[in-house]
Amino acid sequence: MENPFKFGSVVSENFFTDREKEFENAKNVLASSNHLVLISPRRYGKTSLVNKVTESLSRPVIYMDLQLATDVSDLATQLLKKFLSMNRWENVKHFLANFRIVPMLELNPQTGGMEVSFAPSASNKFTPLEDVLNLIEKTGKKGNKPLVVLDEFQDIVLLNKNLPKQLRAVIQHHKDVNYVFLGSLESMMNAIFESKKSPFYHFGYLMALDKIPYGSFFDYLKNRFDKITSKSETISREILEFTERHPYYTQQLAFYCFSFLERERYRKDILPLVIKDIITIHNTDYERLWNTISKTDKKILISLAMQGKLPSASFPQSTIYSGLARLIARGYIVKGKSYEFDDPFFRNWIIMKRNE
Repeated sequence: MENPFKFGSVVSENFFTDREKEFENAKNVLASSNHLVLISPRRYGKTSLVNKVTESLSRPVIYMDLQLATDVSDLATQLLKKFLSMNRWENVKHFLANFRIVPMLELNPQTGGMEVSFAPSASNKFTPLEDVLNLIEKTGKKGNKPLVVLDEFQDIVLLNKNLPKQLRAVIQHHKDVNYVFLGSLESMMNAIFESKKSPFYHFGYLMALDKIPYGSFFDYLKNRFDKITSKSETISREILEFTERHPYYTQQLAFYCFSFLERERYRKDILPLVIKDIITIHNTDYERLWNTISKTDKKILISLAMQGKLPSASFPQSTIYSGLARLIARGYIVKGKSYEFDDPFFRNWIIMKRNE
């Protein structure tokens, strides 16, 4: 029997859970002349949702994760390379001849792809990126408007502090392309799109992707566990209680529980056994991660894991909140109604280590 749960990559079709309302909202935005800003913690399914929307629109998509760009010139290079892979050379070669800094192109005989590079001077690093974005806009005038998806957009300031202003100055004139800005750090994304001082103030339709509603997620799990056990309700409740409805970790735990049930019969302690197995698999990763965390931040994590609250008042409050800011920025902690672990298995790893 095929395992009906999937994690660790973009999900689609039967693996996609709920999000009907968000799907319709995003689809309507991108079917108009507006741009979309989508914010949620990491692994909440932003990319999966956007993929489902773009597939339904049947339009060319250029996806770029800003975390993978080393500088502005590299961003231009990667965008152009993706663009060329989607378009026939005969249709775009005359556009490239008009670039102010003509890119160097070389066919890779092993992959059949095109290698791209720019040689901008120190004074015009933004010029290649501007030309590439304007090229994408020009092809949209032919009728099939492209979608440019910029993931982890909050990292734009790390490429160049002036890039937001320069980028806004160019793409605000684009009428034949929709931009999608994805971000996992809510405070930074809100600063970019909600602050009046920001060049991107109210530039797009802002959507915040929350956890999947309990009822929808419960039904999703139960319907799939029904295929293999009569205890589907019990397992589904226990999984959601442990993961607190985090989309990625819910899928991960459900996947391993389903695999367990394929090998053995249902047991009352199935969840503790599976959770322990997952933590054991990732033990080395958690140890490596733990060794990169400062002593102050470790104290915060231990207190949250063991007691479900921040360290006592005797701990300097300014130190606590600066530590929380670091942990949130690194994706270890998420701030909702309270501060909680992004990864529930990491939380339990800490508990296990403290109880050894």
